[in-house]
Amino acid sequence: MSNLNMADPTVTSRPASVRKPGRDIGPSVLGRGAARAVIVALLIGFALLFLYPFVWLVSASLKPKSDVFDNKLIPDTIKWSNYKEVFDQLPLLHWMFNSVAIAFLAAAFVAISSSVVAFGFAYFRFPFRNTLFGIVLGTMMLPTSVTMIPTYLIWKNLGFLNTWVPLFGGNLFGSAFYIFLQRQFFLGLPRELFEAARIDGSSYWGLFWRIAMPLARPSFIIVFLFEFQAAWNNLQGSLIYLNGGTAEGFTVPLGISYAMTKYAPGNGGQGDYQYVMVAALIVTIPLLLLFAAGQRYFIEGVATQGRKG
Repeated sequence: MSNLNMADPTVTSRPASVRKPGRDIGPSVLGRGAARAVIVALLIGFALLFLYPFVWLVSASLKPKSDVFDNKLIPDTIKWSNYKEVFDQLPLLHWMFNSVAIAFLAAAFVAISSSVVAFGFAYFRFPFRNTLFGIVLGTMMLPTSVTMIPTYLIWKNLGFLNTWVPLFGGNLFGSAFYIFLQRQFFLGLPRELFEAARIDGSSYWGLFWRIAMPLARPSFIIVFLFEFQAAWNNLQGSLIYLNGGTAEGFTVPLGISYAMTKYAPGNGGQGDYQYVMVAALIVTIPLLLLFAAGQRYFIEGVATQGRKG
């Protein structure tokens, strides 16, 4: 009787390999969880590593003169008066105004001029277009040290030494890297939009200003932010063209360098480097706020490039 039951085709048995879903956690799931935990731990570690200099700067700015260069992140004595005294010791507001004005002009000029040139290379079809674009990109191969002396002689002969003009005037002619960056954005725009606008009677300037620029706004803002940071941190240009003037005419990087020399004991200073730390912290905050405000445009720019693929 038992043999008949075993041979009965109506009797079915569940294979041993078939299990109810959701009951067991497979090794692949555990592996993915462990890998994610490792990645998160690495990201947190690198974030702390990069944040350490900033935290140290904040701590040093709150210390008295004798404790500035110890390695304690929590000061034994907090001296809030450093933030008040720094404005009596250094013309910090003048430096920040000069840097903001110069950086804004440099960023605005290079963003606009590079956009115009990039749109020309992206939209118009003319002989030797690719050759000319290759020449523009080839200028990126020239080291700054090669063009430094000729550029200085040009500004000297024009009578612009000890003025702001050399620090932003060259940006009126665009930048090869920014031209390349914005050209890639313009090439991703549908050409049918421009053809329809031309049929409606739009001028070439209208194509650029009313269609191309609004659609390529992320690239424009990215270029503006990059150049603003570059102009803000431009110690070499300020050292060459502004070093002959008064301290009130310095930019932020040149002013910080001036403060380091002023307080150096070897130059007759008293070692009041806490004021240098306060000044360095204060002049860092505007850039942090600027990039925090423009972060979404970086993400939008990356997403736009991804959609092109």
